[in-house]
Amino acid sequence: MKSELLAPAGNLEKLSYAYRYGADAAYIGIKAFSLRARAENFHAEEFDSIRRIKGDKKLYAALNIYFHPSDIRSLEENLDYLAEYPLDAFIVSDLGAARLLQKRFPNIPLHLSTQANCINGEAVKVYRGLGFNRIILGRETSVSDIKEIRRAVPEIELEAFVHGAMCLAYSGRCFLSAYMAGRSANEGNCSHSCRWDYRVLEESKRPGEYYPVETGEGFTTILSSKDLCMIDHLEELQEAGVDSFKIEGRMKSIYYTAVVTRAYRKALDSLEGKPDPGLPAYREDLFNVSHREYSSGFYFDRTDIETPTRKSYQRSYMFLGSLRKQHPEQPELYELDVKNQILSSDSLEYIGPDIPYLEDTGFVLMDENLTPVEKADHGSRYYIRPAVPAAEGYILRKAVSGE
Repeated sequence: MKSELLAPAGNLEKLSYAYRYGADAAYIGIKAFSLRARAENFHAEEFDSIRRIKGDKKLYAALNIYFHPSDIRSLEENLDYLAEYPLDAFIVSDLGAARLLQKRFPNIPLHLSTQANCINGEAVKVYRGLGFNRIILGRETSVSDIKEIRRAVPEIELEAFVHGAMCLAYSGRCFLSAYMAGRSANEGNCSHSCRWDYRVLEESKRPGEYYPVETGEGFTTILSSKDLCMIDHLEELQEAGVDSFKIEGRMKSIYYTAVVTRAYRKALDSLEGKPDPGLPAYREDLFNVSHREYSSGFYFDRTDIETPTRKSYQRSYMFLGSLRKQHPEQPELYELDVKNQILSSDSLEYIGPDIPYLEDTGFVLMDENLTPVEKADHGSRYYIRPAVPAAEGYILRKAVSGE
């Protein structure tokens, strides 16, 4: 089977960009049945729009919360609603939920969620016998373990995370968020307490006077794991037996979705005999998008990932927005979806699915009446006349310093 690139989609816009920038498949959450409850997730009548966006791509639904009795009842009540979505698989860890889905949707495959902590061949055999077609391996699985699992169960599909946030706890089973913020990570409502900026050692006679965790670098997150980045090790994962390469980040921006998906698309294409001369630039953009210190997770050596990062988020660009459709009467104009303020004096860069970036200092901003303006702000309608050959779906950014 050809290697699959699987990207996250927290809403319709992100789903569209995941496919546009190279994903073979995307995974979404539906209503409150997903472990990213604070992502927008999908609801109401959005399945009609999804059908239009999806085309011949794959779409998987993450129904991977830990189901209490009330959740199971809710799932039963929503089975007809789920049937409206053009789904190619369900991602689940709860066996009770899996049984309900098998009965109602016998022809839709089940993918075992990483939350099930499946990290050995014997466990894979059990889940295969229960009707699962794919195992999303626990993040703690090493490359050598993957090889062993592949030898033990050659007929199963294996999916592994290659990029995104890691968790301080074992496969996300953490109570820190519930303790610190009253929001359970195990029910899809993690506050990411491990990544907060902690201050310690307050001087008792001088209230409000703190010592930083690490002098010289300001306050830092002392519990936060490094991010995962396997862009340079995809061939090793392929050879180990991974079928699907998964990107984490349903709560991230469309800029993150586009940049990361594009880089891994080009890297996989290169491994399959379709090299792109822009690959080094696409790879470099992984270090420009907002991220924490990168590591290779548990794939080769636990030492690196088991040491919390001493650095906060790093980024080289600010995400400004994206180009929507061309103006019906003036096709050189594009409607702007503004996310952060754009100034007419900015030096812009556009990124696209197949171009690393285009620089533009000669663009013109216009309001909804097509009157030139000096700035464009989020929440209002604007157009832009690029001075370079941009296109619908391109993303706008500008360089930032000191971050």
